[in-house]
Amino acid sequence: MHVRVLAAASAAAVLAALTVPAFAHHSYAEFDTDKKMTVEGTVKEFQWTNPHSWLLVNVPNAKGEPEQWAVELSSVSLLASRGWRPKTVVPGDKVEVTFHPMRNGMKAGSYMAIKLPNGKTMGDTDRLGTAAQ
Repeated sequence: MHVRVLAAASAAAVLAALTVPAFAHHSYAEFDTDKKMTVEGTVKEFQWTNPHSWLLVNVPNAKGEPEQWAVELSSVSLLASRGWRPKTVVPGDKVEVTFHPMRNGMKAGSYMAIKLPNGKTMGDTDRLGTAAQ
């Protein structure tokens, strides 16, 4: 009997240890939420995925050469509740994206808002981006 209780307890501990990572989520410490940055460029790719969607934008540098910027957005369900669809932006679209930049200077950030080719703005440049959505 004692062996069965020990085996059951061990199995429960292993199961609990395996499920914890499923609920884990990264912090937003990597983003400088005291700063916001806006870039204009051409959509390379929009990844409509969970747990976070991604927008890849080619932005011309000082020499006019394209540099890829990666902007992390919210989950598909949160984006959908805010009017986003899988084809809200498509490759080739000219957009203006506002985001909290990475603290380490990488060409990436956390989404705040986007101005679409038709002039419509989605998101809010006055609030915290991905973390608050």
